[in-house]
Amino acid sequence: MSATSDTSHDVIVNEVRRFVDKEVIPAASELEHRNEYPKHLMDQVRDMGILGMAISPQYGGLGLPLTTYASVVEELSRGWMSLGGIINTHVIDGYIIENFGTEEQKKRWLPALAEGEKRGALCVTEPNAGSDVQAIETTATRDGDFYKLNGTKMFVSNGRRAHFYMVLCKTNKNASPITAGMSAIFVEKGTDGLRINRDIDKLGYKGLDTVELDFTDSPVPVTHLVGGKEGQGMKHVLSGLEVGRINVASRAVGLARAAFDDAIQYSFQRHSFGKPIFEHQAIHMMLADMATKIEAAHHLVQSAAEKKQRGERSDLETGMAKLFASEVCQEIVVDAMRVFGGYGYTKEMRVERYYRDAPMLIVGEGTSQIQKIVIARALERKYKKK
Repeated sequence: MSATSDTSHDVIVNEVRRFVDKEVIPAASELEHRNEYPKHLMDQVRDMGILGMAISPQYGGLGLPLTTYASVVEELSRGWMSLGGIINTHVIDGYIIENFGTEEQKKRWLPALAEGEKRGALCVTEPNAGSDVQAIETTATRDGDFYKLNGTKMFVSNGRRAHFYMVLCKTNKNASPITAGMSAIFVEKGTDGLRINRDIDKLGYKGLDTVELDFTDSPVPVTHLVGGKEGQGMKHVLSGLEVGRINVASRAVGLARAAFDDAIQYSFQRHSFGKPIFEHQAIHMMLADMATKIEAAHHLVQSAAEKKQRGERSDLETGMAKLFASEVCQEIVVDAMRVFGGYGYTKEMRVERYYRDAPMLIVGEGTSQIQKIVIARALERKYKKK
Protein backbone atom coordinates (compact mmCIF):
# COMPACT_ATOMS: atom_id res chain seq x y z
CA MET A 1 0.00 0.00 0.00
CA SER A 2 1.07 3.57 -0.55
CA ALA A 3 -0.26 6.83 0.82
CA THR A 4 -1.96 8.01 -2.38
CA SER A 5 -5.21 9.96 -2.71
CA ASP A 6 -7.12 6.88 -3.89
CA THR A 7 -6.08 4.80 -0.87
CA SER A 8 -9.47 4.78 0.79
CA HIS A 9 -10.72 3.15 3.95
CA ASP A 10 -12.72 0.58 1.99
CA VAL A 11 -9.85 -0.31 -0.36
CA ILE A 12 -7.48 -1.01 2.53
CA VAL A 13 -9.99 -2.90 4.65
CA ASN A 14 -11.01 -5.03 1.67
CA GLU A 15 -7.38 -5.84 0.92
CA VAL A 16 -6.82 -6.92 4.51
CA ARG A 17 -10.05 -8.94 4.44
CA ARG A 18 -8.84 -10.87 1.38
CA PHE A 19 -5.49 -11.48 3.05
CA VAL A 20 -7.22 -12.81 6.17
CA ASP A 21 -9.50 -15.12 4.19
CA LYS A 22 -6.73 -16.46 1.95
CA GLU A 23 -3.68 -16.57 4.25
CA VAL A 24 -4.61 -16.19 7.91
CA ILE A 25 -7.69 -18.33 8.51
CA PRO A 26 -6.25 -21.48 6.86
CA ALA A 27 -3.03 -21.25 8.90
CA ALA A 28 -4.08 -19.76 12.24
CA SER A 29 -5.22 -22.82 14.21
CA GLU A 30 -2.16 -24.89 13.39
CA LEU A 31 0.21 -22.03 14.21
CA GLU A 32 -1.71 -21.27 17.40
CA HIS A 33 -1.64 -24.85 18.64
CA ARG A 34 2.13 -24.91 18.08
CA ASN A 35 2.46 -21.47 19.72
CA GLU A 36 4.51 -20.46 16.69
CA TYR A 37 5.28 -16.86 15.77
CA PRO A 38 3.61 -16.19 12.39
CA LYS A 39 6.62 -14.73 10.61
CA HIS A 40 5.31 -15.28 7.08
CA LEU A 41 2.01 -13.62 7.98
CA MET A 42 3.68 -10.69 9.72
CA ASP A 43 5.99 -10.19 6.73
CA GLN A 44 2.87 -9.71 4.61
CA VAL A 45 1.34 -7.39 7.22
CA ARG A 46 4.54 -5.32 7.06
CA ASP A 47 4.53 -5.29 3.26
CA MET A 48 0.96 -3.97 3.25
CA GLY A 49 2.12 -0.99 5.31
CA ILE A 50 -0.04 -1.82 8.29
CA LEU A 51 2.75 -1.31 10.82
CA GLY A 52 3.06 2.31 9.73
CA MET A 53 -0.52 3.06 8.81
CA ALA A 54 -1.06 5.50 11.73
CA ILE A 55 2.30 7.30 11.26
CA SER A 56 2.38 10.49 9.18
CA PRO A 57 3.68 10.30 5.58
CA GLN A 58 6.48 12.75 6.42
CA TYR A 59 7.97 10.03 8.61
CA GLY A 60 7.34 7.20 6.17
CA GLY A 61 3.87 6.05 7.24
CA LEU A 62 0.49 6.03 5.52
CA GLY A 63 -1.06 8.68 7.75
CA LEU A 64 -4.42 6.93 7.90
CA PRO A 65 -7.09 7.69 10.52
CA LEU A 66 -7.62 5.57 13.61
CA THR A 67 -11.02 4.51 12.28
CA THR A 68 -9.25 2.71 9.44
CA TYR A 69 -6.70 1.29 11.88
CA ALA A 70 -9.55 -0.05 14.04
CA SER A 71 -11.19 -1.72 11.04
CA VAL A 72 -7.89 -3.29 9.97
CA VAL A 73 -7.30 -4.68 13.47
CA GLU A 74 -10.86 -6.02 13.48
CA GLU A 75 -10.25 -7.86 10.20
CA LEU A 76 -6.88 -9.27 11.31
CA SER A 77 -8.41 -10.49 14.56
CA ARG A 78 -11.26 -12.13 12.71
CA GLY A 79 -8.55 -14.40 11.32
CA TRP A 80 -6.39 -14.65 14.42
CA MET A 81 -6.61 -12.34 17.42
CA SER A 82 -2.87 -12.57 18.07
CA LEU A 83 -2.08 -10.67 14.85
CA GLY A 84 -3.93 -7.64 16.20
CA GLY A 85 -1.92 -7.98 19.40
CA ILE A 86 1.44 -8.16 17.64
CA ILE A 87 0.90 -4.75 16.05
CA ASN A 88 -0.64 -3.11 19.14
CA THR A 89 2.39 -2.00 21.16
CA HIS A 90 4.24 -1.18 17.94
CA VAL A 91 1.51 1.31 16.98
CA ILE A 92 1.33 2.68 20.55
CA ASP A 93 5.08 3.42 20.48
CA GLY A 94 4.75 5.21 17.16
CA TYR A 95 1.80 7.24 18.41
CA ILE A 96 3.63 8.35 21.56
CA ILE A 97 6.77 9.36 19.66
CA GLU A 98 4.88 11.26 16.96
CA ASN A 99 2.64 13.11 19.40
CA PHE A 100 5.08 13.75 22.25
CA GLY A 101 8.61 13.13 21.01
CA THR A 102 11.17 15.72 19.96
CA GLU A 103 11.71 16.30 16.25
CA GLU A 104 15.02 14.50 16.50
CA GLN A 105 13.31 11.48 18.09
CA LYS A 106 10.63 11.45 15.40
CA LYS A 107 13.18 11.50 12.60
CA ARG A 108 15.31 8.83 14.25
CA TRP A 109 12.69 6.23 15.18
CA LEU A 110 9.46 6.78 13.25
CA PRO A 111 10.70 5.82 9.76
CA ALA A 112 12.04 2.49 11.05
CA LEU A 113 8.76 1.81 12.89
CA ALA A 114 6.70 2.82 9.86
CA GLU A 115 8.67 0.57 7.55
CA GLY A 116 8.45 -2.33 9.98
CA GLU A 117 12.23 -2.57 9.91
CA LYS A 118 12.17 -2.19 13.69
CA ARG A 119 9.46 -3.37 16.07
CA GLY A 120 8.29 -1.72 19.27
CA ALA A 121 7.18 -2.97 22.69
CA LEU A 122 5.64 -1.24 25.71
CA CYS A 123 6.86 -1.77 29.27
CA VAL A 124 4.39 -0.60 31.93
CA THR A 125 3.18 -3.49 34.11
CA GLU A 126 5.39 -4.77 36.94
CA PRO A 127 5.16 -7.69 39.40
CA ASN A 128 3.60 -5.37 42.01
CA ALA A 129 2.00 -2.80 39.70
CA GLY A 130 -0.75 -3.77 37.27
CA SER A 131 -3.87 -1.64 37.24
CA ASP A 132 -2.24 0.65 39.83
CA VAL A 133 0.30 2.16 37.45
CA GLN A 134 1.44 4.73 40.01
CA ALA A 135 2.90 1.86 42.06
CA ILE A 136 5.66 1.10 39.53
CA GLU A 137 9.11 0.74 41.06
CA THR A 138 11.34 0.92 37.98
CA THR A 139 13.65 3.92 38.29
CA ALA A 140 15.84 5.95 35.95
CA THR A 141 18.61 7.85 37.74
CA ARG A 142 20.42 10.63 35.89
CA ASP A 143 24.17 10.05 35.55
CA GLY A 144 25.70 12.66 33.27
CA ASP A 145 24.47 12.12 29.73
CA PHE A 146 22.78 8.84 30.65
CA TYR A 147 20.06 7.41 32.83
CA LYS A 148 20.70 4.24 34.81
CA LEU A 149 17.56 2.15 34.50
CA ASN A 150 16.68 -0.43 37.18
CA GLY A 151 13.56 -2.53 37.58
CA THR A 152 11.43 -5.40 36.30
CA LYS A 153 8.62 -5.27 33.75
CA MET A 154 5.98 -7.97 33.29
CA PHE A 155 3.71 -9.11 30.45
CA VAL A 156 5.79 -7.40 27.75
CA SER A 157 4.22 -8.37 24.43
CA ASN A 158 6.74 -8.84 21.60
CA GLY A 159 9.46 -8.67 24.24
CA ARG A 160 11.84 -11.02 22.41
CA ARG A 161 11.32 -9.65 18.91
CA ALA A 162 11.13 -5.95 19.73
CA HIS A 163 13.98 -3.61 18.81
CA PHE A 164 12.69 -0.73 20.97
CA TYR A 165 11.10 -0.70 24.41
CA MET A 166 9.02 2.23 25.59
CA VAL A 167 9.58 2.07 29.36
CA LEU A 168 7.51 3.90 31.96
CA CYS A 169 9.72 4.63 34.97
CA LYS A 170 10.28 7.02 37.85
CA THR A 171 12.85 9.76 37.34
CA ASN A 172 11.90 11.40 40.63
CA LYS A 173 10.80 9.02 43.40
CA ASN A 174 9.93 11.89 45.74
CA ALA A 175 7.66 13.85 43.40
CA SER A 176 4.22 14.91 44.56
CA PRO A 177 1.93 13.90 43.04
CA ILE A 178 3.63 10.62 42.20
CA THR A 179 2.79 10.95 38.52
CA ALA A 180 4.85 14.15 38.30
CA GLY A 181 7.97 12.02 38.77
CA MET A 182 7.17 9.49 36.05
CA SER A 183 8.79 9.55 32.62
CA ALA A 184 8.78 7.52 29.41
CA ILE A 185 12.16 6.44 28.08
CA PHE A 186 12.96 4.64 24.84
CA VAL A 187 15.38 1.74 25.35
CA GLU A 188 17.03 -0.04 22.45
CA LYS A 189 17.51 -3.80 22.26
CA GLY A 190 21.03 -4.82 23.20
CA THR A 191 21.39 -2.18 25.92
CA ASP A 192 23.69 -3.38 28.70
CA GLY A 193 21.84 -4.76 31.71
CA LEU A 194 18.67 -5.51 29.73
CA ARG A 195 17.78 -9.15 30.19
CA ILE A 196 14.78 -11.33 29.37
CA ASN A 197 14.10 -13.32 32.51
CA ARG A 198 11.49 -15.70 31.16
CA ASP A 199 8.67 -16.30 28.73
CA ILE A 200 5.20 -16.26 30.28
CA ASP A 201 3.03 -19.20 29.24
CA LYS A 202 -0.57 -18.23 28.57
CA LEU A 203 -3.96 -19.92 28.32
CA GLY A 204 -4.51 -18.43 24.86
CA TYR A 205 -3.14 -15.46 22.94
CA LYS A 206 -0.48 -17.74 21.47
CA GLY A 207 1.97 -17.03 18.68
CA LEU A 208 3.52 -13.91 20.16
CA ASP A 209 6.05 -13.77 22.94
CA THR A 210 5.05 -12.37 26.32
CA VAL A 211 8.04 -11.95 28.61
CA GLU A 212 9.41 -10.60 31.86
CA LEU A 213 12.23 -8.08 31.44
CA ASP A 214 14.92 -6.97 33.87
CA PHE A 215 16.88 -3.71 33.74
CA THR A 216 20.03 -3.61 35.86
CA ASP A 217 21.95 -0.32 35.73
CA SER A 218 21.04 -0.18 32.05
CA PRO A 219 22.61 2.96 30.54
CA VAL A 220 20.13 4.90 28.40
CA PRO A 221 21.10 8.23 26.75
CA VAL A 222 19.16 11.22 28.05
CA THR A 223 18.24 11.93 24.43
CA HIS A 224 15.94 8.88 24.68
CA LEU A 225 13.68 10.62 27.20
CA VAL A 226 10.41 11.08 25.31
CA GLY A 227 9.86 14.77 24.65
CA GLY A 228 13.13 15.67 26.36
CA LYS A 229 11.37 16.61 29.60
CA GLU A 230 10.98 14.57 32.78
CA GLY A 231 7.67 14.08 34.56
CA GLN A 232 5.50 13.72 31.44
CA GLY A 233 5.56 9.92 31.14
CA MET A 234 2.18 9.18 32.70
CA LYS A 235 0.47 11.57 30.30
CA HIS A 236 2.33 10.05 27.34
CA VAL A 237 1.53 6.46 28.27
CA LEU A 238 -2.13 7.06 29.16
CA SER A 239 -2.68 8.77 25.83
CA GLY A 240 -0.98 5.87 24.07
CA LEU A 241 -3.09 3.39 25.99
CA GLU A 242 -6.24 5.01 24.61
CA VAL A 243 -4.98 3.92 21.19
CA GLY A 244 -4.27 0.53 22.76
CA ARG A 245 -7.84 0.29 24.03
CA ILE A 246 -9.13 0.98 20.54
CA ASN A 247 -6.92 -1.90 19.38
CA VAL A 248 -8.16 -4.28 22.09
CA ALA A 249 -11.79 -3.32 21.46
CA SER A 250 -11.30 -3.87 17.73
CA ARG A 251 -9.74 -7.25 18.40
CA ALA A 252 -12.76 -8.15 20.51
CA VAL A 253 -15.13 -7.23 17.68
CA GLY A 254 -13.07 -9.23 15.18
CA LEU A 255 -12.92 -12.28 17.44
CA ALA A 256 -16.65 -12.06 18.16
CA ARG A 257 -17.33 -11.87 14.42
CA ALA A 258 -15.24 -14.97 13.83
CA ALA A 259 -17.16 -16.88 16.51
CA PHE A 260 -20.51 -15.71 15.14
CA ASP A 261 -19.60 -16.53 11.53
CA ASP A 262 -18.56 -20.06 12.47
CA ALA A 263 -21.62 -20.58 14.66
CA ILE A 264 -24.21 -19.42 12.14
CA GLN A 265 -22.69 -21.47 9.33
CA TYR A 266 -22.66 -24.52 11.57
CA SER A 267 -26.29 -23.88 12.52
CA PHE A 268 -27.29 -24.19 8.85
CA GLN A 269 -25.33 -27.43 8.39
CA ARG A 270 -26.09 -29.28 11.60
CA HIS A 271 -29.47 -31.01 11.78
CA SER A 272 -31.40 -32.19 14.81
CA PHE A 273 -35.00 -33.40 15.11
CA GLY A 274 -35.30 -33.32 11.34
CA LYS A 275 -34.24 -29.74 10.60
CA PRO A 276 -31.21 -27.41 10.72
CA ILE A 277 -30.56 -26.29 14.28
CA PHE A 278 -30.85 -22.65 13.12
CA GLU A 279 -34.59 -23.27 12.84
CA HIS A 280 -34.87 -24.08 16.53
CA GLN A 281 -36.00 -20.96 18.34
CA ALA A 282 -33.38 -21.26 21.07
CA ILE A 283 -30.59 -21.14 18.47
CA HIS A 284 -31.83 -18.45 16.13
CA MET A 285 -32.69 -16.12 19.00
CA MET A 286 -29.20 -16.63 20.41
CA LEU A 287 -27.67 -15.81 17.01
CA ALA A 288 -29.85 -12.71 16.71
CA ASP A 289 -28.52 -11.44 20.04
CA MET A 290 -24.94 -12.19 18.98
CA ALA A 291 -25.26 -10.27 15.70
CA THR A 292 -26.85 -7.27 17.43
CA LYS A 293 -24.13 -7.06 20.07
CA ILE A 294 -21.37 -7.25 17.45
CA GLU A 295 -22.92 -4.42 15.45
CA ALA A 296 -23.25 -2.25 18.55
CA ALA A 297 -19.66 -2.95 19.62
CA HIS A 298 -18.32 -2.13 16.14
CA HIS A 299 -20.00 1.28 16.09
CA LEU A 300 -18.90 2.06 19.64
CA VAL A 301 -15.28 1.37 18.65
CA GLN A 302 -15.52 3.48 15.49
CA SER A 303 -17.00 6.38 17.48
CA ALA A 304 -14.16 6.22 20.01
CA ALA A 305 -11.57 6.09 17.22
CA GLU A 306 -13.11 9.15 15.54
CA LYS A 307 -12.89 11.19 18.73
CA LYS A 308 -9.31 10.10 19.44
CA GLN A 309 -8.37 10.95 15.86
CA ARG A 310 -9.69 14.48 16.35
CA GLY A 311 -7.25 14.92 19.21
CA GLU A 312 -10.00 15.30 21.79
CA ARG A 313 -9.94 13.77 25.25
CA SER A 314 -11.37 10.30 24.73
CA ASP A 315 -10.84 8.31 27.92
CA LEU A 316 -14.64 8.01 28.32
CA GLU A 317 -15.23 6.76 24.78
CA THR A 318 -12.25 4.42 24.58
CA GLY A 319 -13.07 3.04 28.03
CA MET A 320 -16.67 2.36 27.00
CA ALA A 321 -15.62 0.77 23.73
CA LYS A 322 -13.04 -1.48 25.37
CA LEU A 323 -15.38 -2.48 28.21
CA PHE A 324 -18.40 -3.24 26.04
CA ALA A 325 -16.58 -4.93 23.17
CA SER A 326 -14.47 -7.21 25.37
CA GLU A 327 -17.37 -8.30 27.57
CA VAL A 328 -19.60 -8.87 24.54
CA CYS A 329 -16.85 -10.89 22.89
CA GLN A 330 -16.64 -13.19 25.91
CA GLU A 331 -20.42 -13.71 25.85
CA ILE A 332 -20.51 -14.39 22.11
CA VAL A 333 -17.66 -16.88 22.18
CA VAL A 334 -19.40 -18.86 24.94
CA ASP A 335 -22.69 -18.75 23.02
CA ALA A 336 -20.91 -19.92 19.87
CA MET A 337 -19.59 -22.88 21.81
CA ARG A 338 -23.17 -23.65 22.90
CA VAL A 339 -24.23 -23.69 19.24
CA PHE A 340 -21.51 -26.22 18.43
CA GLY A 341 -22.34 -28.34 21.46
CA GLY A 342 -19.77 -31.02 22.28
CA TYR A 343 -17.86 -30.42 19.03
CA GLY A 344 -17.10 -26.87 20.17
CA TYR A 345 -15.00 -28.25 23.01
CA THR A 346 -12.67 -30.10 20.63
CA LYS A 347 -9.62 -28.80 18.85
CA GLU A 348 -11.23 -29.75 15.56
CA MET A 349 -13.24 -26.54 15.77
CA ARG A 350 -11.84 -23.02 15.84
CA VAL A 351 -14.26 -21.99 18.56
CA GLU A 352 -12.07 -23.63 21.22
CA ARG A 353 -9.31 -21.21 20.23
CA TYR A 354 -11.70 -18.28 20.43
CA TYR A 355 -12.76 -19.50 23.88
CA ARG A 356 -9.15 -19.36 25.10
CA ASP A 357 -8.36 -16.03 23.44
CA ALA A 358 -11.37 -14.02 24.60
CA PRO A 359 -10.48 -13.72 28.33
CA MET A 360 -7.27 -11.84 27.52
CA LEU A 361 -9.31 -9.02 26.03
CA ILE A 362 -11.19 -8.57 29.31
CA VAL A 363 -7.97 -8.03 31.29
CA GLY A 364 -5.60 -6.60 28.67
CA GLU A 365 -5.03 -2.82 28.45
CA GLY A 366 -6.91 -2.39 31.73
CA THR A 367 -9.44 -4.79 33.25
CA SER A 368 -13.18 -4.29 32.89
CA GLN A 369 -13.28 -3.05 36.48
CA ILE A 370 -10.65 -0.41 35.70
CA GLN A 371 -12.60 0.65 32.60
CA LYS A 372 -15.67 1.19 34.77
CA ILE A 373 -13.65 3.40 37.11
CA VAL A 374 -12.31 5.39 34.14
CA ILE A 375 -15.83 5.75 32.74
CA ALA A 376 -17.32 6.79 36.10
CA ARG A 377 -14.65 9.44 36.65
CA ALA A 378 -15.20 10.81 33.16
CA LEU A 379 -18.95 10.93 33.76
CA GLU A 380 -18.40 12.79 37.01
CA ARG A 381 -16.21 15.30 35.20
CA LYS A 382 -18.83 15.71 32.49
CA TYR A 383 -22.00 15.92 34.54
CA LYS A 384 -21.19 17.06 38.08
CA LYS A 385 -22.25 20.62 38.70
CA LYS A 386 -19.53 22.88 39.98
